[in-house]
Amino acid sequence: MVRIAVDLNRCQGYAQCAFLAPEVFALHGEEALLYAPEADEAQREKLAQATAACPVRAILVDAVDAPTGAVSGDR
Repeated sequence: MVRIAVDLNRCQGYAQCAFLAPEVFALHGEEALLYAPEADEAQREKLAQATAACPVRAILVDAVDAPTGAVSGDR
């Protein structure tokens, strides 16, 4: 699973992400970006392209590890 975050204060609605990864990103109206906060690992390449194409660098993509039941580093 891949987690996606978009800084909507930074996003200017250029829609390069929606063009490159329409399964994840969509422009609503002229400037409002809608996106899925999680995507399949199979979308990783398209997400990387969409992230790189964002002229204001508003997109952050991060892999989510499978839950293991124990959290390390919390002590």
